[in-house]
Order: sequence, then C-alpha cells, then structure tokens
Amino acid sequence: MTKKTAQPERKCVGCGEMKPKKELIRIVRTKEGQFHLDRDGRMNGRGAYLCPDRACLAKAEKSRGLERSFRGRISSEIYQQLNEEMNTL
Repeated sequence: MTKKTAQPERKCVGCGEMKPKKELIRIVRTKEGQFHLDRDGRMNGRGAYLCPDRACLAKAEKSRGLERSFRGRISSEIYQQLNEEMNTL
C-alpha cells in the first residue's frame, strides 16, 4: 500500500473555493508595500491566494477579499497592475 500525502489547500480570495495550493496563484505584499504575483510561491512577504482567472480577481476587488487578507486599503492601480501581470501567465 502506498501512503498518500495530503495536498495543502488554500482558499481563493475571489471565489472563496478551497483548492490545492498548486492550482492557485499567490499574491504577495513585500515589506516595501509592493504587490506581485508569486509564480513560485517563494517570495518573502504576506501572501493571499487567487485562482488564475481574471473573474476571480474582479470578484476579489468587488468583495474586498485582498483588502481583508492584507489588512489594508488596496488602490485600483494595484488591481490594474495584477491584472496586467495575469496577462503574462
């Protein structure tokens, strides 16, 4: 019998669904206050997870899911920057 290891799951801040961590994109706020998409999941800073879908990013903006995760106000320019970074995926 092979032992099955548990896959870590995270909640998308847009749609609110629990999904395997590897299926989601991590959004990171650095110490300098900048926001980036963390493709490898290794950047330093506070993180939140999002489905790789623009619809979930729009839901996160509307429901203020990212603002709750990062405990602060996020400007529309940041959402625009994250949307542009999603184009490169």
